[in-house]
Amino acid sequence: MFIKKINKLSKKDAAIAGGKGASLGEMIKSGIPVPPGFVVLAGAFDRFLEETDIDVEIEAQLHKVKVKDINSIEKVSEEIRSLILNAKFPKDIAKEILTEFAKLKTKYVAVRSSATAEDSSTASWAGELESYLNTSKGNLLENVKKCWASLFTPRAIFYRFEKKLHKQKVLVAVVVQKMIQSEISGICFTVHPVTEDYDQMVIEAGYGLGEAIVGGKITPDTYVIHKTNRNILDSNISKQEMMVVRDGSGVKETIVPKAKQEKQKLADKYILQLAQICQNIENHYKKPQDIEWAFEKNKFYIVQSRPITTLK
Repeated sequence: MFIKKINKLSKKDAAIAGGKGASLGEMIKSGIPVPPGFVVLAGAFDRFLEETDIDVEIEAQLHKVKVKDINSIEKVSEEIRSLILNAKFPKDIAKEILTEFAKLKTKYVAVRSSATAEDSSTASWAGELESYLNTSKGNLLENVKKCWASLFTPRAIFYRFEKKLHKQKVLVAVVVQKMIQSEISGICFTVHPVTEDYDQMVIEAGYGLGEAIVGGKITPDTYVIHKTNRNILDSNISKQEMMVVRDGSGVKETIVPKAKQEKQKLADKYILQLAQICQNIENHYKKPQDIEWAFEKNKFYIVQSRPITTLK
């Protein structure tokens, strides 16, 4: 079995579904709104490497890495990634992926890497691996492969050596979820990330898809909420002139209509509604969380939650 629906996963499944896949399954089980989807399990990547015989070649390439020489890392990265991208996709795994995709009854999905060493206390691969938004049936298998290959970007190879994971087997699962075309999206920190005040949470919000905020392309609105009193302590509204939206099976930057540029992105009632969802996630995990959310047609969706690792 190379695929599991997200709602059949839990936090115990990080070894097969990666940190991201396991966390999404765990949230669905506790009633958190998560977009439907499935995970191409780490075993599929393992099987792909064995069937194509490139696992031996990858091992040989990693031995050539000189950590202090960025050129050697880049050269090895290029070699390994082209091996993966040019190898034949196992037919049975491809069939299983396309069958599950059809069941989602959607034109577009988000395809995200979920490393099996991800979001653990020793190593957080967050931000090291790739995501592909607005993926259609036509480029789904290619994007799954790209997620596998992103385990060997120069940054990920350097990270692997820096965290002394190069002797361990690191695999990657791939999360495939119905794409939420968010009108507004953002991040929530369930503990104030600057003051480290545990009584406050901070929500950041911007128009369009979340890539604009995550990629640092815009300055989002910032709302500070008192967690016990459930009131908004501070709203800092930012002018937003650009947003990221779907463009065919990709994304593009577009201009925010002038009338909306200086407006508050989320109405107060929605800020408090989102704060409650995020509080539920923190209560479930019993530790502060860094949460990515999306808002489409007056409904919130949680697309990722991971522990905040920077608190003292």
